[in-house]
Amino acid sequence: MIAITSLLDRVHSDRVLELINQLETNFGLKGVKITPYPHLTLMMAEVPDIEEMKTYLDQVCFETAPFSIRTTGLGIFPGETPVIFIPVLRTAQLNQLHARLHRDIAEMSSEMGVYYNPNLWLPHITLALGDTSPEVLGPILTFLGQYNFNWEIKLDNLTLLQKCGDYYLKEEHFKFGRAELIS
Repeated sequence: MIAITSLLDRVHSDRVLELINQLETNFGLKGVKITPYPHLTLMMAEVPDIEEMKTYLDQVCFETAPFSIRTTGLGIFPGETPVIFIPVLRTAQLNQLHARLHRDIAEMSSEMGVYYNPNLWLPHITLALGDTSPEVLGPILTFLGQYNFNWEIKLDNLTLLQKCGDYYLKEEHFKFGRAELIS
């Protein structure tokens, strides 16, 4: 499976990394580091032709101008190992980009991540993944409750991540907008 993501801008990437490091120091959590770059995942898919995918993402980025997203609060996906995240508010621009990616990538993939269907997708920035437990959830949320998560983040890229061993690493990075208009 590949992941189509948007990496966060430097300021918010640093904030998320600092929080992840504090969660590791205070609670021993490091599972989220399976992807070492703070990001927003737009899609997960099994794509047989990675070069076709790269060409497609390059074209989408050429046609997409940078835009801002907003976050607020904290969220939890419950279970044996709850996922803790910062919710991203859905906007028309974000929904349009996501719907386009989902529609087009579905045609070139052999499998799509079910939770990335436009009707199910809950955009978020993950803080803890895979190594939490219901027992530590309360203390973690108490700790995170001291922070403000009302952020405005500029999205200006699509980044293709590929599973390499235990990690998802950058395969290719594409900037939004026509090159001659960005400088």
